[in-house]
Amino acid sequence: MKNNKINSIIFFLISFSLLICLSCADKLELPTDTGGLGNIAGDTVYIQINPPWGGFNKPQDVYIGNEPFIYVADTDNNRIVMMNLAGTILGTREIKRPIEIAQDYQLNLIVCAEFDTLGQTFSAVYKIDLVSASHNIENAPVTRLLPRPNVASDLNTQIRYTGVAVFYDNSFYVARTGPNNSSVFNPDNSILIFQKKILNNGSKIDTLIGRLPSLEPTGTGILSTNNISSLTTFKRRNIDFIMTLTGNTSFKTQWLYYNYASETPGYETRLSPNSNQMMLPNRFLRPEGVTVDNSGNIYVADAGKDSIYKFNSFGDELQSFGGPSIFKEPYSVAFFDKTLYVADRGNNRILRFILSTDLR
Repeated sequence: MKNNKINSIIFFLISFSLLICLSCADKLELPTDTGGLGNIAGDTVYIQINPPWGGFNKPQDVYIGNEPFIYVADTDNNRIVMMNLAGTILGTREIKRPIEIAQDYQLNLIVCAEFDTLGQTFSAVYKIDLVSASHNIENAPVTRLLPRPNVASDLNTQIRYTGVAVFYDNSFYVARTGPNNSSVFNPDNSILIFQKKILNNGSKIDTLIGRLPSLEPTGTGILSTNNISSLTTFKRRNIDFIMTLTGNTSFKTQWLYYNYASETPGYETRLSPNSNQMMLPNRFLRPEGVTVDNSGNIYVADAGKDSIYKFNSFGDELQSFGGPSIFKEPYSVAFFDKTLYVADRGNNRILRFILSTDLR
């Protein structure tokens, strides 16, 4: 009996020591207090990779480019930070209050930010040409796409550009918000369409050609553009996109696909309301960011709930996690090579996570 007790103690000590050694070797930290949300997938959980990446001031976006490099909209430091996958800063670019970043397949960055003119501050959209500067972001040429030069109606301090999503053909959408939505033809709450226009000399320029029709600027249901906070695409040869909304809507994350086979072709919702966990009414509080991985899983950063939600392509909830002990206003989420990146805005840092089943 005594020997059994001694053996049990020795087994416990060996097991405990082994657990500590493994934890030190992996340099990973398990989020133990999830503020009531927890991980909902049993033993499969997201584990934090240390150290956090600091030195930011209210970062609102983290984006994995096609190179791949990591781009951070370091909002209150008025700069874009370019890093490699190890977190080493490769360069920065001064730009006023960047909030959203995307990249086309010519490796241009499309950035929602601000600019000052006439003694006022306006929301803006820029294109940064990295290739012509050999990816030296500090010297890369910058072109302002919005407000358009010499278009007086674009100079409206109440309009904000809040999201951008690029498609396979290098066309892209820009989300616009604002208070004036009575116009049938041009409400502030809209998704603007940019496509390449070929000039007489054969060069191409990004050109605003209009806005998506049949979307409700102040709607509370599906197909609404009521204060879009972010956009993302699937990196496939389609024009599907997912948007998050912070306006007075019941469905604050929506996946829209273009139905070419309809009698009146246009965008429809891919996931029906109430048919899955992602499309339950009032499922989210204040979603500020969304991304999709190569398997079609959807990740939503809910700044109002300090949490990250993960859904499969059917809208079923997977390994969601978070709470105020981990996040403070997570504003953006990105995914690359099994790693989940989160712009933890309120804590001025970028966090990285990996599934426990992907540990090597």
